[in-house]
Amino acid sequence: MYRPQRLEGARARLGVVQVLVLALLATLGGRLWYLQVRSGAQFQAAAAANDLRSVSTPAVRGDILDDQGHPLVANKPTLEVTVDLSTLQQQPHGGIAVLDRLASVLGVPESQIAQKIRLCSSKVKQPCWPGSPYQPVPVATDVAQSIGMEILEDHDKFPGVTAQAAATRTYPAPFGVNAAQMLGYLSPVSSSELSKAGNDYQPTDMVGRAGLEQEYDSILRGEAGVSEVAVDNLGRAVRTVSQTAPVPGDDIVTTIDAHVQAVAEQQLAAAIQSAHGVWDTETHSYGKADSGAVVVLNVQTGGVVAMASYPTYDPNVWTGGINAQTYARLTSAAAGTPLLDRGYQGEYPPGSTFKAVTTSAMLQDGFPADGTYDCSTDFPVGNQDFHNFEGEAFGPITLKQAIEVSCDTVFYRVAYQMWLKDGGNNPVAHPSDPVQTMSTELGLGKDTGIDLPGESPGLIQTRQEKLASWQANKADWCAHGKDGYPDVARTDPARAAYLKQIAYENCLDGWQFRAGDAVLEAIGQGGVEVTPLQLARAYATIANGGTLYQPHLLQAVMTPGGKVVSTYQPKVVAHVPIDSATRSFLMNALEGVAQAGTASGVYGAWPQNTIPVGAKTGTADVYGQNPTSVFASVVPANHPQYAIVMMVPQGGQGAQISGPAVEKIEEAMYGVQGGAQLANAALLPTPPAGLPVITADGLLPVTFPYPQQWPPVAPPPASPGATVAGAARSKP
Repeated sequence: MYRPQRLEGARARLGVVQVLVLALLATLGGRLWYLQVRSGAQFQAAAAANDLRSVSTPAVRGDILDDQGHPLVANKPTLEVTVDLSTLQQQPHGGIAVLDRLASVLGVPESQIAQKIRLCSSKVKQPCWPGSPYQPVPVATDVAQSIGMEILEDHDKFPGVTAQAAATRTYPAPFGVNAAQMLGYLSPVSSSELSKAGNDYQPTDMVGRAGLEQEYDSILRGEAGVSEVAVDNLGRAVRTVSQTAPVPGDDIVTTIDAHVQAVAEQQLAAAIQSAHGVWDTETHSYGKADSGAVVVLNVQTGGVVAMASYPTYDPNVWTGGINAQTYARLTSAAAGTPLLDRGYQGEYPPGSTFKAVTTSAMLQDGFPADGTYDCSTDFPVGNQDFHNFEGEAFGPITLKQAIEVSCDTVFYRVAYQMWLKDGGNNPVAHPSDPVQTMSTELGLGKDTGIDLPGESPGLIQTRQEKLASWQANKADWCAHGKDGYPDVARTDPARAAYLKQIAYENCLDGWQFRAGDAVLEAIGQGGVEVTPLQLARAYATIANGGTLYQPHLLQAVMTPGGKVVSTYQPKVVAHVPIDSATRSFLMNALEGVAQAGTASGVYGAWPQNTIPVGAKTGTADVYGQNPTSVFASVVPANHPQYAIVMMVPQGGQGAQISGPAVEKIEEAMYGVQGGAQLANAALLPTPPAGLPVITADGLLPVTFPYPQQWPPVAPPPASPGATVAGAARSKP
């Protein structure tokens, strides 16, 4: 039966559907217009950006040169095998067969190469590739030329693999120089460095660690090149859109003289070996020296001419990455911590070399230079006697003689008088503390500011420092003063008892600056510790009349082509109140030490008439050990150019161990042979007048301005019972 109502309902529903379809089409059309017309340019730009990848190319790192232009650190051309991941992934089974063939040619397991080319992530740790997947991944460095030729000639067998030139950090060691601690090393950039705001590191960068490599990393590193690579929808590189070449790093010209540095290293090692054959009359044992340092400083600029540290290591161990076992040895105390640069990081008591500082303070405080001083066998302070070396006594002597014979009791008395003048145990409101004040003015007890990381400050114990130390350590001292040192007592009861007594006394009144503190510091013991660099700078400051320079290694920055970018200007830190009379007196006294005093055995054949030398010996006592051998020298004494300091812990007397080694360094620098100066044999009688000349191709002209007989062959280690020839037996 026909029902018009149902037909009309169907038509109405169809109309609704038509409206909905038209609305949907209108919406899609509007959206398409918005995407293609209104926002088309924006999305085209975004799509183009998604097709590009940035690839970084590291720059060749700058060289580190000595003052003559000889490379201390350079880059060695090598052959490097790399793998292109995009090409490899296009091969059957991801290129496994290619990797197998490559592993066979290189003589390594395929798994080793596979690990190197996998991309690093939070779940994938080293070994892996931290760089861009569109950047060639190095899988072997310093490969033989024959291997490189095989890969290049059979390129059909090695798709995505190539052999190309690369640069490896190397240490040319001119004249056999080492200088490992000063130079530093490279290691991969860390994740924390990459995440630091404002950094310009790339994931594949090598960063300077320690030494000059760290201090001047930004100059040496240069600027990385950047390539824009287009990739397809599968992430495969198809073409290079743009490319910016890397800018090589600049070279650093240092104040180090490679030949003098080599001689210093050699003589330091020889001194340490010779200590093993010298009998110490106080400890009744042969020297046990196993470390030390020597510094040669330019008196007029603060430039470091040489700074040797022992023990040292081969810096080439960092090339290509260092293994855990080798790194553990470099940082091991049992191995002598070879990474430590004892020239500016080692802290030692200076012993009698400190008397130059005390004398400066005495004269500044009004003690007469021409007065008479009592050199007795000992000097009592309270219930303690402070003795002269080996019970020596010279009676009434002049201050110059006191320095020449290194009479301790003269300086004990002077320090005690200064301490009393400041109020003794009840100090005046503002004690002058002449010795401590002069020490700090000469730069002791604080960083020198040398352009190397991790400098040690040393210690000059003042009233303020002693109070702060007491407040920080009181609880610990009181605990040990009560309970002792059980762990030490098991192996060394005498030392444990000594330490317990010291802790007990420090607990009670360790904040007080007592008479014993004052007299010990006057002879460079007690609360005095210095680095060899600090002591050399103090002597340089006295020698030049009071100008305290900031020690430095940088001399200039040059492009690889030899163009000077900048030069370093010596920085004056302070002018120390050392008047001309004080300077003249001290230089004359130091000459007397070398000519007739405790260093006369060291300079017995030295041409004092043509090259006068000023010197001071030192023997610093250390509880339970052989003394620290210390020697300080200024040369020439009449117009000082260099200050030289050597310190050898457990080395014995300064005149026996450090002194002869320093004299050998001076022989090399000034060409002294057989008691006469040979001008053509002198390595560095005066500092270089200008910068080295480097050719436009970045090469140093092949010239050898030095006599080739230096450095001489190091003497063999002394046998037990032997002594150093010509060494003085008087107190250093």
